[in-house]
Amino acid sequence: MNRFQNLVTEAKKNITEISPGDAQQQTERGDAVLIDVREEEDWREDHAKGAKHLSRGIIELEIEEQVPDLKTPIICYCGGGSRSALVAESLQKMGYENVRSLAGGLRAWKEAGLSSSTE
Repeated sequence: MNRFQNLVTEAKKNITEISPGDAQQQTERGDAVLIDVREEEDWREDHAKGAKHLSRGIIELEIEEQVPDLKTPIICYCGGGSRSALVAESLQKMGYENVRSLAGGLRAWKEAGLSSSTE
């Protein structure tokens, strides 16, 4: 494993992952905020329906404006689940109490047949 993979493995020990189906249910009910942490061009190409976009490079700077309540359930996702694990760990360090990472990322979301959008 390279250093990035080691970093992700360690982060996943400190966070909780959520399945695409559970993530969609929570998001549709309004029980959680779904955040795409990929780059802008990836977001424009395709993203999970109902998601907000805060890329990994800026999420720590802008999360408090988008999600001011530290108790708000947040589900982060990226393309495959690695970057979102790092973001989930970072948000927990910032005091967010209910952060999850989408297991398998957008790839797993689409494989599960869940809605995506280019809007």
